[in-house]
Amino acid sequence: MQLWVGLGNPGASYAMQRHNVGFMAADAIAEVHRFDPWRVRFQGWAAEGRIAGEKIILLKPATFMNESGRSVGEALRFYKLAVGDVTIFHDELDLAPFKVKVKTGGGTAGHNGLRSTDAHIGNEFRRVRIGIGHPGHKDRVTGYVLGNYAKAEIDPLADLLGAITSEAEWLAKDDNVRFMNDVALRLTN
Repeated sequence: MQLWVGLGNPGASYAMQRHNVGFMAADAIAEVHRFDPWRVRFQGWAAEGRIAGEKIILLKPATFMNESGRSVGEALRFYKLAVGDVTIFHDELDLAPFKVKVKTGGGTAGHNGLRSTDAHIGNEFRRVRIGIGHPGHKDRVTGYVLGNYAKAEIDPLADLLGAITSEAEWLAKDDNVRFMNDVALRLTN
């Protein structure tokens, strides 16, 4: 069993913000792979399903980004999972827009959702880093991250989410390299 967590902020006003791309990925995976309906659990919303024969629990913490770790920790303890069974989907300033990289462990790079998760469960979880790009100056980061995707970005965003969901089987099979390669191939065609 694996716990896949999409990071974001709850509520319609946050729905299309760059900071919510983790929620968007979780929603897309749940829809495409026909997961059970979302249920209120673990201070958030959880949905169960299978990908490539693996049982996956999807989680969207409702604790707001800065307290995501509370929700993640609660689900981890409930299912008696190890930190290595957790995958976090999150926005990444240090990646070009619509690029995807996967890594396990590491720092939080100032990302409050990762910082909270690290504080509650440790840092040896897998991260699916979804690039949003950097606005150019650190003073503009908060407004940029909490800003909505522009109309011109909606089609590339949909393509990105489609690629993530289509190649999710490789994450379920713990083949991070194949996942990254196949997502990149889908996005270049």
